Amino acid sequence: MNVVVIGCGRVGSAVALELARSGWDVSVVDENEEALVRLGDRWPGKFVVGHGLETEVLHRAGIEDADAAVVATDGDNTNIVIGQVAQKRYGVDIVVVRVLDPARARWYAERGLHTVSPTSTAIQVLTDSVREAEQHIQETQETRV
Repeated sequence: MNVVVIGCGRVGSAVALELARSGWDVSVVDENEEALVRLGDRWPGKFVVGHGLETEVLHRAGIEDADAAVVATDGDNTNIVIGQVAQKRYGVDIVVVRVLDPARARWYAERGLHTVSPTSTAIQVLTDSVREAEQHIQETQETRV
């Protein structure tokens, strides 16, 4: 399986490394050549320097043969546009896009773009953690009585 990962920050590089370990053929795109350091000395995949909005860069990364694309740059607008291009223009079957704004992530998800909102995840996990801690405190107090 072939995947193109656009964005080689903390998230993109971790996804690329994990998919490569799982046997995927991985191409990574980033504007900054120094981002290659995040992939380590033994990076088995391809690394393309350039902006993921440029079709020539996407072609060099192998978007035409990609089974999946993960879009995780630092900009929601950029991620959404690249995700739509991969999905609509190149027919990539699996396109996953990071969108920090929960409302925008929901809006695009309702229109067929697979979005992941780390902000929504953090809100849910933090809220659940507070509720679990509260429950634990209440149970502890009840057993002391």
